[in-house]
Amino acid sequence: MRRGRAAAVAGVAVVLAGALTWAAVGDEPRVKSTDQRITVVDGPKDDQHITLDTTFFPPVRGGRAPAVLLAHGFGGSKDDTRSQAEDLARHGYAVLTWSARGFGGSGGQITLDSPDYDVKDVRQLVDWLARRPEVRLDKPGDPRVGVAGQSYGGAISLLAAAYDSRIDAIAPQITWYDLADALFPDATGKGPANGVFKKAWAGIFFTSGASSTACGRFLPSLCSMYQKVAETGRPTPEAIATLRRDSPASVAGRIHVPTLLVQGQTDSLFPLDQSDRNARAITGAPVRTVWYQGGHDGGEPETSRINGLVTGWFDHYLKGGPLPDDGGFIVTRTGGIDSSTQRVTISAASAPRYPGLSGATRRSVSLGGDRLTVQNPAGGSPSSISSMPGLGLLGAVPSTPATGGVGVDLPGQSATFDSEPLDAPLQLTGAAQVRLRVKAVKPSSDPPTLFAKVYDVGPDGQASPARRIAAPLHLDGTAQVTLPAMDYRFAAGHRIRLVFSTTDMGFVSPARPAAYQVSVESPLSVPVDPALRTPPTPLPWWVWGFPVIAVVAGVVIAATSRRRRPRADGEADAGTPLEISGLTKRYKNGYLAVDDLSFRVERGQVCGLLGPNGAGKTTTLRMLMGLIHPDGGEIRIFGEPVRPGAPVLSRLGSFVEGPGFLPHLSGRDNLELYWKAAGRGESHMERALEIAGLGDAVRRPVRTYSQGMRQRLAIAQAMLGLPDLLVLDEPTNGLDPPQIAEMREVLVRYAAEGRTVIISSHLLAEVEQTCTDVVVMHKGRLVAAGPVAEITGNDGSVVIGTPDVDRALSVLTSLEGIENAEPYEPGVLVRINGSQPSAVVAALVGGGVAVERVAPHRRLEDAFLALIGEDS
Repeated sequence: MRRGRAAAVAGVAVVLAGALTWAAVGDEPRVKSTDQRITVVDGPKDDQHITLDTTFFPPVRGGRAPAVLLAHGFGGSKDDTRSQAEDLARHGYAVLTWSARGFGGSGGQITLDSPDYDVKDVRQLVDWLARRPEVRLDKPGDPRVGVAGQSYGGAISLLAAAYDSRIDAIAPQITWYDLADALFPDATGKGPANGVFKKAWAGIFFTSGASSTACGRFLPSLCSMYQKVAETGRPTPEAIATLRRDSPASVAGRIHVPTLLVQGQTDSLFPLDQSDRNARAITGAPVRTVWYQGGHDGGEPETSRINGLVTGWFDHYLKGGPLPDDGGFIVTRTGGIDSSTQRVTISAASAPRYPGLSGATRRSVSLGGDRLTVQNPAGGSPSSISSMPGLGLLGAVPSTPATGGVGVDLPGQSATFDSEPLDAPLQLTGAAQVRLRVKAVKPSSDPPTLFAKVYDVGPDGQASPARRIAAPLHLDGTAQVTLPAMDYRFAAGHRIRLVFSTTDMGFVSPARPAAYQVSVESPLSVPVDPALRTPPTPLPWWVWGFPVIAVVAGVVIAATSRRRRPRADGEADAGTPLEISGLTKRYKNGYLAVDDLSFRVERGQVCGLLGPNGAGKTTTLRMLMGLIHPDGGEIRIFGEPVRPGAPVLSRLGSFVEGPGFLPHLSGRDNLELYWKAAGRGESHMERALEIAGLGDAVRRPVRTYSQGMRQRLAIAQAMLGLPDLLVLDEPTNGLDPPQIAEMREVLVRYAAEGRTVIISSHLLAEVEQTCTDVVVMHKGRLVAAGPVAEITGNDGSVVIGTPDVDRALSVLTSLEGIENAEPYEPGVLVRINGSQPSAVVAALVGGGVAVERVAPHRRLEDAFLALIGEDS
């Protein structure tokens, strides 16, 4: 009857949930595509031809439609844009993707978006679109067309719009304004001739286009230019002129089409200042500027959001649809961890107008610190580190927001200047400035070189980079210095730190040793934009829907409930940590995750919950924690039924489905905030941190933690309050072998004090060494339960305890009747086939091997595989 009542309540919940959430999912239209090679004239004289490898996607619903040209990034090909092309085709566009000359299957040589080559290619692709019957025309030979692309493809969209008046709208992303300035930046504003060579990124550019020869597929003149610059570390006038001609800077004031500029905040190659200058170069047309969390250095790509903005932009300016009222300036910002997905939440703040890097207003922040002397080491080595150029392109940087990271500033090479603790939060949006004085005290023929960075210093003194970007400068004297542009919130009580380092791994530093005196001559001028507003996140339906469900469910329970029968012998009581009886859970898609599961865990046990993927382990643990409701059966903790919010859950500590922490807070702050929110009694914080073994790292922001450190912090969180029942899902993920062994001892001692531990894990050898009992599940059902010794049984194998493992293995491999022998703590595991254990022991003793004990054994892995069968 109890199961029937639960099913009735669940049925009402499902009906109400279905009434409160509605979605119509139709058949996704199939996208067709055609590959073809398009011949274009080559070079400034139009006297040669090459072919471009292209793919055309007609609009899925037929008819004539606006067209979109999708360009790829440097080193890529047309295949990189296929997914976005298919989405645009479904959205009613005719889409053409192509591999730029020198890349993929296209002919020609790499020219860095030269107007004489790449721009001319795009104009001929527009000609091709004008002849397609699927493409809407504004007039003969003039298609309705937009251009979008990232990095290399973003620059070509800007340049093509300046050279071809038929282009109606563009959406360039993470690209450059002035390639000379991007590769030779200078924070004093004197231009690339005074700039510092961005050697790491330049090397990635030119070596990724190389092959068996030094120049590879590059235009020889470009390769020669790079080699000359790389040898000297200084730009030649010819190099600056060439790089600038291949940049939107060369056509400033000639771009007159609606432009969506998307730039990454995690980008040391093309920082936000490049987008700012592009925004100011476009005239006579609407411009929307977007700063998002990703970029060339990795970070969160926000693909869905950015593609949505691009599609909305083209919908308005190519189709005449409404333009979403998102304002002229959008900035995405990170928040806390979404506990349901374990991902950092990202929100978008918007303002009506883009204020530029100077901000709508500015705040003055005083800086402390005397005149400091810093050393430039010989050869510029060892170097400080602000970012690791190229790792984002290689996928080596996780797709998480990179608002910080671990910066390395070497002692003796860095001058630091701190503000006082802020009395209120400060949101920096733009590029801060400060007046800096540099004097060479150990002269060198090279100009003094410094790299300016901004740090956030917490109340505990721990500093982390606000962004992993350095602003380089050559300065011998006094000048106003522009710091890296960013959007960053400094919390109240934190300090702003400026760091000026003599070296940076991504740039060229003077080869000769030198010493400089560095001092700040003004307060820090911080740009802010009070107009940026983040709309409140809409409440999910379940926030208001579940109270309605609860009311109706209460009515059902009241109408169907009966007087509870007296307890029978053997049922759970207040002394039993956990008893599960008849537990069943079926999801809405019909999948039966847990099927009539029953087992019992006693005080003092370390119980392993085992099963292959899909066995129902995590679903069982989530029902145990009161996170989801079972369709049938019952869970009792210390004799009390488990329901959401049940008081008995305060005796449960758990860690299920990965750790979730606020990245900007320290490990200790996260634990303290969690415990305050839980509203419980004594936390036993120091004991939990001792168990975690994080040392001084508990004072660092969690965003700097490795996966293993996050795992240990999560286990410490589960142990706060020293709960009587501790539930851990894959607790050793991310831990190294010594940490796993230490965790094993911790859990065994924890249970030995009279508490109970439940571990869900796929590491069978670890479970065998840690757990006293196991519960084996398969396809949602109980397969076996009991002490580990009973589950493993005996299959004819013996464990022979000996300190001389190598000699034992040598003797055993020469014996008849031995199937296999392998090291196994505390000696060797011997599989016997045709011999007797006594004969094996006699042979070992005769071979000079000390035998301390002999015991039958079968590994838990063998028993597990035998229990779940061939479909494991």
